[in-house]
Amino acid sequence: MRAFFFPTAVSLVAFIGVFIWGGFSALFLAVLLAILETTLSFDNAVVNARVLQRMTPEWQNRFLTWGILIAVFGTRFVFPIFIVAAAAWLSPYAVTMLAFYDPAAYGERLADARVAISAFGSAFLLLVSLKYFFNHRKTVHWIGVIERHLSRWGGIEAIEIALVLSVLLVCAFFVPAQAATLLIAGLVGVILFIAIEGIAQSFEIETGAGAAVGGAALFVYLNVLDSAFSLDGVIGAFAITSALPIIITGLGIGALFVRTFTVALVRAKTLDTLRYLEHGAHWAIFGLALAMIFGIFVHVPEPLTGLVGLVFVGLAYWSSRRELQKAAL
Repeated sequence: MRAFFFPTAVSLVAFIGVFIWGGFSALFLAVLLAILETTLSFDNAVVNARVLQRMTPEWQNRFLTWGILIAVFGTRFVFPIFIVAAAAWLSPYAVTMLAFYDPAAYGERLADARVAISAFGSAFLLLVSLKYFFNHRKTVHWIGVIERHLSRWGGIEAIEIALVLSVLLVCAFFVPAQAATLLIAGLVGVILFIAIEGIAQSFEIETGAGAAVGGAALFVYLNVLDSAFSLDGVIGAFAITSALPIIITGLGIGALFVRTFTVALVRAKTLDTLRYLEHGAHWAIFGLALAMIFGIFVHVPEPLTGLVGLVFVGLAYWSSRRELQKAAL
């Protein structure tokens, strides 16, 4: 519980600032966004925890300090600006001015960039989940009837990349007017995933204790993963309010709690004890990626996608606890 003292203190200061700025209504909206961001990102925390285990304590602390600045201002403000700028053929400066001086118009531009955002996010997240399941060395299976077959198919080289590219092509066929945008954004997501995975693997050094992985590469990977997870949430936040101070405060506090929870999972070695929790998180990622794909064609409520993630993680936790009880008998 001591680990949550810092995020709690920061949250109180931030909420007081929002209250002074906008009163009870602003405070209510900031608290609502913080709760939504925290509760809907548990799957992100579990997946991040597995990656964080491969990093040194020094890089883990940087994930909480430097990383939170990137999460709040980079992922939830700067990154969407560049996406909107590319999708709307505007300069990043013009989009930034919109964000500060006409947040309602910025929210509309962000919604208009939905195809590009969904294509990028879904491609990246699909690769994260499929790479986990298409692993022929994977021996522990949660939903065995599916995962065993996927694990066997993992012997096919780059099968997850081929599947994701096929999905992008099929989606582009149904939205011909935005096919180029969809394919370019999706390919950027694929290329970024391949590049970061390659960099991380190139930093691997065999030691007597196992593989020590370059912390910088994994730090970048975690922040890109956080970006892919959070893009939908940024759009959803503008559906609740167009006030940037409230959005940045609410989403930032949620991100801080999720990252603190991630580090707590690593230090408590929770993933080593609850063997299916990581499986549930990757199924949740797969569900989020599918929701983003469907979001290209129809509106998918963010609470629904978050509920799917919570269900998978909750069931995986329950299954893991049952396994522990069986082992204790």
